[in-house]
Amino acid sequence: MKRIKYIVIILLAGILNSCHDLNVDISTQLTEENFPKTEEHFVAAAGAAYSAFRFDYAVKYWFLQTLSTDEAIMPARGGNWYDQSRYEQLHKHTWTADHAFVLDGWNYLSNVIANTNKSLQVIEDAEGGDTDAKIQSIAELRVLRALTYFMMMDLWGNIPVVTRFGETTPPSTTPREEVFTFIENEVVESLPNLSSETGVSTYGRPNKYTAYALLAKMYLNAQVYNGTDRFNDAIAACDSVIGSGAYQLEKDYKKMFFFNNGPNIKEFIFAIPFAPSTPNGYMLYNRYWLPRSLRKKYSLNYDPSAPMSTIPSFYAYFNDANDIRSQLWLTGKQYLFDGTPVTVNTTKLGYDEQYTGSDAKDPIVYHVELTPDIVLRGTRPFDVGNDEKAWNMGYRSIKFYPDSTSSTRNQNTDLPVFRYADILLMKAEAILRGGAETMGQTPLSLVNDVRSLRTTSAALSSVDLEFIYAERNREFVGENWHRNDMIRFGKFENQWGFKTDTDPDKRLYPIPTTARQLNPLLEQNDGY
Repeated sequence: MKRIKYIVIILLAGILNSCHDLNVDISTQLTEENFPKTEEHFVAAAGAAYSAFRFDYAVKYWFLQTLSTDEAIMPARGGNWYDQSRYEQLHKHTWTADHAFVLDGWNYLSNVIANTNKSLQVIEDAEGGDTDAKIQSIAELRVLRALTYFMMMDLWGNIPVVTRFGETTPPSTTPREEVFTFIENEVVESLPNLSSETGVSTYGRPNKYTAYALLAKMYLNAQVYNGTDRFNDAIAACDSVIGSGAYQLEKDYKKMFFFNNGPNIKEFIFAIPFAPSTPNGYMLYNRYWLPRSLRKKYSLNYDPSAPMSTIPSFYAYFNDANDIRSQLWLTGKQYLFDGTPVTVNTTKLGYDEQYTGSDAKDPIVYHVELTPDIVLRGTRPFDVGNDEKAWNMGYRSIKFYPDSTSSTRNQNTDLPVFRYADILLMKAEAILRGGAETMGQTPLSLVNDVRSLRTTSAALSSVDLEFIYAERNREFVGENWHRNDMIRFGKFENQWGFKTDTDPDKRLYPIPTTARQLNPLLEQNDGY
């Protein structure tokens, strides 16, 4: 039952796109005359928007949100994965308006907006049919578009706002403060028409609580976006989710990120469904995180690429051995599940390319060991080398568990955008930043509620903002929120790894050169 509704979206959207080429009885096929009319039709008509949203969320958008922080690093290994310094630039904050992923991210989100506008036009122009279903579909698409604009506003600040498909007049740049107001109005106006149902019936589509979660995220970051204090509004939005009783913290943290997750996860407020067989969208986390030597251990049908790891300063947050979140990292010597050491047949030179002994070509059996430090070696830029030492530098996350059921590197794992734990931690943070306590909940009680299902260590006796930041690092690693958190907590200009840049202008990415060539009305961000 995991993706039934979502798969219906894709299939019906395909029927819509091809039905005019078919010479069939209209009583059994969808045509312009009878589509869209029913709830299923309206869901199908929205399919292109959801497909576009899924497309690059777990790749290029993930790179922009993750590799620009201290959460992860992708150094070259013997020239592999250098890719014209794009990963180095993300790590060091030396990107320019010509950076490939900056353009890819801009195009990805712009495409989501264009497809959403198109779906909205189809549905809004439809005559007759199930009026309630039509109104709900429109509200869902407006919230999806608002979420996409939120993501663009978060990355680029001042952005163009387009709400009609086929608009031929080039849009000018809209100030961030006005974009914030536009998003807020879109969500607030849509709320009355969104479903309050959870589970299979609305999985993968925004419901009321998705809207409240988005508002909470906006209000918590309002000082960054428009210089206003909206912490009480953030708390009220969180309370709308908490008071509904529709969600709960999962008792098994690992279960949320296994490859059979889906609407059975009671903590997911809004998630993106992924499946290897579904077109337009790839979930490749373990292609990047997993060491090459562990294919056999996890029964994978592909060789992991293994370029990504964390750095010691970020891994330091996972310092509680009793915390399940600390156990989802691969560190030190590696073993199969039966205790057999994971080994690689190589040579002394293959283990360490800097070895100069006369026996460099002698064979050895190397027991794979992941080491914490990333050490640049050799003459190539941002390169750790091309030996076993290099490929096993850095601890690796297996939070999104390797998928042995897929015949490709594309995982079945659905990705959460909003989770109930985030609601609780956002409320705790908003109170600590000056908001009022409500519903008998305090920052301490809220944080302890989350931690009670994550660690067997004793409950906390006090909590402050610095602890909230650390807890968010532990809870949401890999979920595309760390850059957002670092900026809000004033840590994005800090130095880490090989990054020395402290320019606050880097809180925003530059408007891509290509986008400005196509539309000269777009104004470049400060510092570029």
